[in-house]
Amino acid sequence: MKLTLKIWREGGMYASGKLETYKVEADEHMSFLEMLDVLNQQLIEEKKDPVAFDHDCREGICGSCSMVINGQPHGPQKGTTACQLHMRSYKNGDTITIEPFRAKSFPVIKDLVVDRSAFDRIIQAGGYVSVNTGQAPDGNAIPIEGDTAGKAFDAATCIGCGACVAACPNGSAMLFTSAKVAHLGLLPQGKVEHEARSQKMVAQMDKEGFGMCSNVGACEAECPKEISLENIARLNRSYIASVFSSE
Repeated sequence: MKLTLKIWREGGMYASGKLETYKVEADEHMSFLEMLDVLNQQLIEEKKDPVAFDHDCREGICGSCSMVINGQPHGPQKGTTACQLHMRSYKNGDTITIEPFRAKSFPVIKDLVVDRSAFDRIIQAGGYVSVNTGQAPDGNAIPIEGDTAGKAFDAATCIGCGACVAACPNGSAMLFTSAKVAHLGLLPQGKVEHEARSQKMVAQMDKEGFGMCSNVGACEAECPKEISLENIARLNRSYIASVFSSE
């Protein structure tokens, strides 16, 4: 199939950028990133600068393939990362616009690559369980009710891609933060630090410049792992409780 690509090209955080148009031929069985590989090979052969984009596992696990495709983070398929999106979702002659995630807290490094280290700092603020060093405890030592374990596992599927931030009109990171708080706080091992964790991670999220959550719901709709908004409600409850208990 023959496609027209309009791709955002930008030199870096303080450089101006613009959409540039390219023509490429792709097979319907290619993934979206393989199609970009074809384009980059074409550009390299023409002695031009290839398009910079993030990728690693290409299996929908690492969350690094962050880009906005025709106005949607990760493209049109629900519950799918950009690397798992295939060209059979498009038709011959289509025009596809590809841009980086747009958020104040995700500055553009180059082209489609953004700096998502703000997420790392939110995790560093409290996304862990403190334990004494020594031999690892038996994983089955503490019985956990099945429904609770299921909710914790569902929250833990968050890959930290940032699609929730890109989709939110406020640039909020509440879905990401709430998922990271929930998957630890729901389990007995994480309950000891749950209130402190909620306060620390929310404080760091605000410090990073992410916007406030206004319950638009776009984050859940665009999340490739379909993280539930229930986690945001759960974080709000635990955060308010932690504030009152600390006074």
